[in-house]
Amino acid sequence: MKVGDYAIDARDGRIGRVMGREGPYVQLRPPGGGREWDCPPEALRPAPPGEALRARVRERNRERRLPG
Repeated sequence: MKVGDYAIDARDGRIGRVMGREGPYVQLRPPGGGREWDCPPEALRPAPPGEALRARVRERNRERRLPG
């Protein structure tokens, strides 16, 4: 997985955007913002296209609501 991809944390089913690596872990951020969490690479699964699309829509909607 590369930075910017959406992935599923197979440990609990959460979807997140890959933000980078910290030590042995991949850092994920929930769609629409929030606190990043660490996921071991072996627990990472690619997000299905439909899930990735929903995540992108959530992020875009959040961006529109933020004061600019």
